[in-house]
Amino acid sequence: MTTGAGNDLERATDLARKMVCEWGMSERLGPMTFGKKEEQIFLGRDFTQLQDYSDGTADEIDKEVRRLIQDSYDRAKSLLTANMRVLHRMAEVLLEKESIDGADIDEIVKQYGVTSDGESTEPVAVAAS
Repeated sequence: MTTGAGNDLERATDLARKMVCEWGMSERLGPMTFGKKEEQIFLGRDFTQLQDYSDGTADEIDKEVRRLIQDSYDRAKSLLTANMRVLHRMAEVLLEKESIDGADIDEIVKQYGVTSDGESTEPVAVAAS
């Protein structure tokens, strides 16, 4: 794994933990916050997190963070797999032009993309009657 990918995983895990512990965005644990923030600037830190919950709750938090990360990974992988033609076409255009703008991306997605429900975004030819 490269340093960039490792950093992505670290940031995703931090975000998922904040979703669960700070913002109450967990279906399993509900709209609660876990851990109190305390300023301890004299120790050379801005904030520390105090664990004000049981070990059992800590396990549930870890499971919920893991579930959020895994669900997000699965969704991203599914979208990338479904849109492999878009990725390949973008790579071809980048090899030709070295850079692409938003309009280029929109056109590629319109021609080669798949929507989140798995339907092709390719225009459908309508037969003349």
